[in-house]
Amino acid sequence: MTAEFDAYLASFSEPAGYLNFGSYGPPSRAVVDTMGRLAADAAAGVPSAGLHAEDENALAALARLTGFDRDALVLTSSTSFGLLQIAFGLPRGAVLVSSAEFPSNLYAWWRAQDAGLTTVRTLPAVPGDALAPVTPDRVAASLTPDTVAVAVSAVDFRTGFRADLAGIRAVIGDRLLVVDGIQGFGVLDTDWTVTDALVVGGQKWLRAGWGTGFVALSPRGTERLRPVLGGWTGVQNPSRYDGVLHEPLPGAPGLSVTNGSPFASGALATALAQLESVGVATVRRRIEDTVTVFIDRLRAAGVPVLSPVAPRDRAGLVVAGMTGGDAPAVNERLRAAGVSATAHGADRIRFSVHATTTPAALDAALAVLGER
Repeated sequence: MTAEFDAYLASFSEPAGYLNFGSYGPPSRAVVDTMGRLAADAAAGVPSAGLHAEDENALAALARLTGFDRDALVLTSSTSFGLLQIAFGLPRGAVLVSSAEFPSNLYAWWRAQDAGLTTVRTLPAVPGDALAPVTPDRVAASLTPDTVAVAVSAVDFRTGFRADLAGIRAVIGDRLLVVDGIQGFGVLDTDWTVTDALVVGGQKWLRAGWGTGFVALSPRGTERLRPVLGGWTGVQNPSRYDGVLHEPLPGAPGLSVTNGSPFASGALATALAQLESVGVATVRRRIEDTVTVFIDRLRAAGVPVLSPVAPRDRAGLVVAGMTGGDAPAVNERLRAAGVSATAHGADRIRFSVHATTTPAALDAALAVLGER
């Protein structure tokens, strides 16, 4: 382990039993310090241009981490809002999406459909498996001539399944591939540029806090998506207050709505800098190793593992099955033991492993699960 990685790990201070990064990733002390510094600067009357220098710091880091050009990126406040912007800007036609997606990747399309801007087509269910993963074969079999976009999560929030984005890209041809990357970005060392619209909130695996996130557009996405929900900061000459409709900025910057929070930009920039200091590959390897140990220990304790076992199919989520339908009660016992996790329905508990997860966290979780 390098000194840089030691410093990275030491900058976080979440409780030892925290296994809920799929819901929220506690930020580091460096992120908290950045937000405090910027708030103090704002209170002292530092010009807004100085505060908003953090926007560019975040965007430059995102260009390096995503592989997208700087002008293909724009900051946003959440995955939900970024997806709404994409949904309202789609060319006319149908979007294909699984009904098992996280609600933010459903409501965006439903709202656009309500507005008469698109048609939502649900990926046909697999008989007997309502949570079947979205695979290239399922997508290919469901495409229709009017399909203009396919929407999918890089990592399924409920099952932990890692989508084959390159495979889906290959089968949909020239259609738009819209990806909710919140459960994978910062965890997966992968080629994100196969997507046409990548939308990521920073409050989970990036550990940047709420109000942070970004949208990245491919050349195809830039060409076809209209900035329907773009605002005054997403146009040419925004400070020319002439009462005239201005042309949108080219690329993702045209989706900008207003000046965002420099506190959020600074938090995101700091979190990204910390990630870059050790590299996504290093974080991924640590998570992968810990997930492997956790899965092996769950199986040894007789606890069903409902999330993917093969490293190629998973990220940082581990789902334990509760055969007695007592997931809420078990989750309460976990909480009482200092373990943070998420119960999904009556039959499953989702754990989330990050680079900072220690063997003690797994010990605490297994102590409760082994008592069932």
